[in-house]
Amino acid sequence: MAGHSKWANIKRQKAVVDAKRGSIFTQLSRAIIVAARSGIPDPAGNFQLRTAIDKAKAAGIPNDNIERAIAKGAGTFAGDNTNLEEIRYEGYGPGGVAILIEALTDNRNRTAADIRVAFSKNGGNLGETGCVSWMFSQKGVCVVEDVVDEENLLEASLEADAESYEMIENNKAEVFTEVVNLEKLSQTLKAKNFNVTDVELRWIPGNQVEVTDADQAKSLLKLIDILEGLDDVQNVTANFEMSENLMALSMA
Repeated sequence: MAGHSKWANIKRQKAVVDAKRGSIFTQLSRAIIVAARSGIPDPAGNFQLRTAIDKAKAAGIPNDNIERAIAKGAGTFAGDNTNLEEIRYEGYGPGGVAILIEALTDNRNRTAADIRVAFSKNGGNLGETGCVSWMFSQKGVCVVEDVVDEENLLEASLEADAESYEMIENNKAEVFTEVVNLEKLSQTLKAKNFNVTDVELRWIPGNQVEVTDADQAKSLLKLIDILEGLDDVQNVTANFEMSENLMALSMA
């Protein structure tokens, strides 16, 4: 299990900075649109949509915005002809760090240009499809808080056919499973009265690149912040590890 949560830990440490981004509303709304379009526009029967709505509500997005996004995805919102497509970009950041970018866009030329500029101005290179994705595997993850009895969590995870779990900080755990099994895992944990606070798909790197150079660290974090700040970008994943002290200095 070691390493599964390293990028998640880095994301949490960056949360204070990321919270300033106004684009979060756009990103979460687009996730709802795509989820409603790819399945039925009813959260009761669409796990992906239900998860997207939960995240939008947790971020403080008003119900009117959520309903509008569902209507756009269902094709029932008057005057909306938006055609969003899911695209994955891959590249290398400073120090040879592998970076995966997941985007939702109505203009792939604009998105590719924005991402290419972000890489080129911050010591990275946008690569071809497949250049780094082979280093990652996608897993379903349930984040569980207030874990009192780790043995009970293990039993529930095994019952739900989870692959593994990892205790992190403050009685919090992350339970990992195959993507197709994520809904079963979430429902089983909730039925066992575990406090599931987040459900997501996550790219897990198979190897880690340690960043120790201060200049590289600063450039890398700046690149990731710029990528995450683009309206079309939904998620950024990288395979680096960095000390907390270096991260704090690099974000100062």
